[in-house]
Amino acid sequence: MPELSLEEARRRVDWLRKEIRRHNYYYYVLDSPIISDAEYDALMRELEELEAQFPELADPTSPTQHVGAPPLEEFRSVRHTLPMLSLTNAFSEEEVREFDARAKRFLGLEPAAELEYVVEPKYDGLAVELIYVDGVLQVGSTRGDGEVGEDVTLNLKTIKAIPLVLRRPEGRAIPKSLAARGEVYMNIADFRRLNEERLAQGEPPFANPRNAAAGSLRQLDSKITARRPLRIFFYDVGETVGIEFRTQEELLRTLPEFGLRVNPLFRKCAGIEEAIAFHHELERERESLPYESDGVVIKVNDFQLRRRLGEISRAPRWALAYKFAPRQATTRIREIVLQVGRTGAITPVALLEPVELAGATISRATLHNQEEIAKKDIRVGDLVLIERAGDVIPEVVKPIPEARTGEERKWEMPDRCPVCGSALVKPEDEVVFRCPNISCPARIKESIRHFARALDIEGLGERLVDQLVEKGLVKEVADIFRLEKEELAALERMGEKSASNLLEAISRSKRPSLSRFIYALGIRHVGEHLAEILAKHYGSVADLISAREDELQGIFEVGPEVARSIVEFFSTEKNREAVRRLLEAGVRPVSEKLEPARPQPLAGKRFVFTGTLRAFTREEAEGLVRQLGGEASSSVSRKTDYVVVGEAPGSKLAKARELGVKVLSEEEFKALLREVGGGEG
Repeated sequence: MPELSLEEARRRVDWLRKEIRRHNYYYYVLDSPIISDAEYDALMRELEELEAQFPELADPTSPTQHVGAPPLEEFRSVRHTLPMLSLTNAFSEEEVREFDARAKRFLGLEPAAELEYVVEPKYDGLAVELIYVDGVLQVGSTRGDGEVGEDVTLNLKTIKAIPLVLRRPEGRAIPKSLAARGEVYMNIADFRRLNEERLAQGEPPFANPRNAAAGSLRQLDSKITARRPLRIFFYDVGETVGIEFRTQEELLRTLPEFGLRVNPLFRKCAGIEEAIAFHHELERERESLPYESDGVVIKVNDFQLRRRLGEISRAPRWALAYKFAPRQATTRIREIVLQVGRTGAITPVALLEPVELAGATISRATLHNQEEIAKKDIRVGDLVLIERAGDVIPEVVKPIPEARTGEERKWEMPDRCPVCGSALVKPEDEVVFRCPNISCPARIKESIRHFARALDIEGLGERLVDQLVEKGLVKEVADIFRLEKEELAALERMGEKSASNLLEAISRSKRPSLSRFIYALGIRHVGEHLAEILAKHYGSVADLISAREDELQGIFEVGPEVARSIVEFFSTEKNREAVRRLLEAGVRPVSEKLEPARPQPLAGKRFVFTGTLRAFTREEAEGLVRQLGGEASSSVSRKTDYVVVGEAPGSKLAKARELGVKVLSEEEFKALLREVGGGEG
């Protein structure tokens, strides 16, 4: 940082404070950030450094003296049992080692001494505190400004992972009072499905899983929250009465005994180097995690040492957030082009000024569809915020209108397919434009790529598929199984050995499981999970082809839209012919139809559980039902046969009574199990 005079520093500090407050408002109040986390962190770090360099500029109202932003006015305010502090961030190994050295100096330890740490994944969600009195949930609140949060008790009660009554572990008393602290978040796969639903309903998508979780938890109508796939991990406690913890490890191992979910990926580390090594290990595995994680939290394990270390104005001295490389960045849109999918779906794609993001150089990002472009007001030439989450391809989160120069231009969907020139169509009930030409080279390429991925045909990558289609060697999927070694060897970058390896991989793929084959066909709305359900219900492709729509809807998890899509797919002569040619080429799917290995006295019966059971966990009860041939569902409908009610039941009981569904107490459920030979668990 260049040397500044006091007056220059004063002007810069004033600007930084104003800018950070503005971004706090966008991030915490509107749940709509306009800069990346990395850029926000950079602003905060600069302000912290200037305030340390110029102590005469100290101000108790500075953003460095607060945790987050004020709570929303629509909710009742709740004062936390103890302050919910923020964490100091570190971005390098040197900063982490300095944190360790400071803690040792403060405790009077020798530099060579090793402090014991517990390291946990850092989540991209919303921090909450839940107060249990005599084991019963009384109130739940968001962190807010650290001292006072928002009362979101009714919304938290809709999250299935949160127990309304604490589990009573064997040999341990329920605490008189327990303030459990955790992070509400949303898995990446659930986030994607939620956004797909919102787009289909004409609603704007959420920018990222964190915003989706925060927006869902701040709904005034808890019925909306109940429809959102929220989850929680607990990681700390506030004020407790009737229980004490000596270490963080003990806390994390004890909370699950009360039914409070913790992340199993935590690790006890004998020194800061082990903690750093675990950070790097988790960063390498980051893409495989089902949720967003932006780093790790390093905590001194011993609570007695924590009390000695204490806190500074906005963060504990005993904990540090060690961040991963950012997954969000800002860049500029150079142009918008169209990508044609295997179903003919047209997806606008932004060509970007290359930018480093999560260890990769990003130059393209999806814009989803024209309606989303219009809703977000994205223009060619815009400075935009982009994000890469998990295995999701990069996407444009939003433009930054404040950065516009006036040279940006609006974009409109062309009338024709960019590959084959066919006039594009847009069904009334969809937001997506489509190329209707089934012979469009782009559609053929994408269908072949999807088929190759589904059947795991090693070596049949994107560039080779392009060559095969462009040279006329493959006009449909079945042609893959008729390729000759000589024609493959003549292709660019192939040769005889590569050709032989590819033909062997193609030959191995001729005996796929029925579920993989169904998924490979590319039926709309039929992903890997639904393909498995269909394969277990039907013994062959022929059985699935002849399935009726009402019959399909009778299968658990197959709804009207999916059933209609399957019937429409196989009612198309071209698709039936494609399947026939695949079978003629020697593809023989292996049946996965479930044959009962034991009596199934509950076959065809659907159960829903609500409230807390004494003799079983929810998972154990549902498992018993499935073992006896029944189905366990999370929602009550007219297809539900039994609703089993435990202590403190939720709204499912009222729904069951409204629909006339038979209600069983836990004792009646156990009697039913005895009657059909399933025991009591």
